[in-house]
Amino acid sequence: MDVTRHRQATGECCCGVAQAGARSIDEILAAARARLRRLDPEQAHLAVRAGAVLVDIRPAAQRAATGAVPGALAVERNVLEWRFDPRSASRLPIADRYDLPVILFCHEGHSSSLAAAALHDLGLHRATDIVGGFVAWHRAGLPVFGPTALLPSSRTATPQTARRAFT
Repeated sequence: MDVTRHRQATGECCCGVAQAGARSIDEILAAARARLRRLDPEQAHLAVRAGAVLVDIRPAAQRAATGAVPGALAVERNVLEWRFDPRSASRLPIADRYDLPVILFCHEGHSSSLAAAALHDLGLHRATDIVGGFVAWHRAGLPVFGPTALLPSSRTATPQTARRAFT
C-alpha cells in the first residue's frame, strides 16, 4: 500500500492523525448536499422568475473579475447567516420568513452548498444552491454582467441597502 492510500485509510495526514469523528471536506460537502434539492442553472433561472431570491455569495473582487448575475443579491459568505436569519437584528428585510426560497451561488458550486446547508440549520428549509455555480450559469448562456471594475464595498447588500431595493 502506498503512503497516500495508507494515510487515507487510517485518517493520517502530513500533520498527524485526525481526531476521532473528524471528517474530510469532501465528506462534509457530501453531507451538506444530501440535505439540498440542488438546481441546475436553468432550473434556478426559472425559480427566480417565479419569485425565488438569487444570492451571490462570492467576494466583491471575484464578482468584479468574473462578472455578476443581473438581479442577484450580493451577500458575501461571511455575513450570510446574519442577513437571512429571520430572528437576526442584522437580517435583510426580505428575510422575514423561514419558507423563503433562497438560491445561493458561488463560483463553482462548492461553498454555496455548505452555505445553503447552514441556512437549513437556521430553519430556511427552501434554501438551495446552483450546481456548478456562476461558471455553470454563465456556460448555460444565462444573463451575466461584466466583468466590471471593482465597486466600493458599500454596494454589497446590507439591511439598509436591501431595504431600498425591495421597497
